[in-house]
Amino acid sequence: MNIESIDWSAAEDSLWQNGFASLGKILDDGVCDELKALYPDDTRFRSRINMERYRFGRGEYKYFSYPLPDLITAVRAGLYTPLAPVANRWMAALKLPCAYPETHEKFLDTCRSKGQTRPTPLLLKYGPGDYNCLHQDVYGDVVFPFQVIFSLSEPGKDFTGGELLLVEQRPRAQSVGRVLLPAKGEAIVITTRWRAAEGARGFYRTGIKHGVSVVTSGTRFTLGVIFHDAV
Repeated sequence: MNIESIDWSAAEDSLWQNGFASLGKILDDGVCDELKALYPDDTRFRSRINMERYRFGRGEYKYFSYPLPDLITAVRAGLYTPLAPVANRWMAALKLPCAYPETHEKFLDTCRSKGQTRPTPLLLKYGPGDYNCLHQDVYGDVVFPFQVIFSLSEPGKDFTGGELLLVEQRPRAQSVGRVLLPAKGEAIVITTRWRAAEGARGFYRTGIKHGVSVVTSGTRFTLGVIFHDAV
């Protein structure tokens, strides 16, 4: 795991401007493969979701159970620490009464106080014809404004298609879409719900949803790191 090399100043600039930022290649190929190898072991997970059944898309994903794998616990805590000040600056710009604590463990205490005790990191698996509809990952009253998506498969080699889609709905304007194709091990931090956008009268919120385009061949694995827990 290579969190120390992240240029957080550039990442914050991109989050303010675009609602997402690449953090570069954080996980090496061996770690990606180790995470993918966990998928068949149901003892590691609290639930499996068939996306087609719930009309979320097509494909499936599994939520990890506690205790999380040590790597995921470390990633969650390590990325939360530099993201929390950015989140607080967003809240201040939007004049929202919300302050995120310095550490992820303290933030989880806030989640627990609201009955949000189920872990939300997940592994997603897509095969040919699979996709994920545009959505937001909100699981209760306590929501951290950022989450991180890790590609565990190499585009063009392990799969084709399957681009990460981001669609931003701006007030009184048409939506803006972006297409990202992160490399194996690359991390993309995205906004969970909305971006703090600056206008002529100050900052306002623009809603952003994310999804995955249709996988045309191969298998695509993704690790999703969500910082708040679920009810």
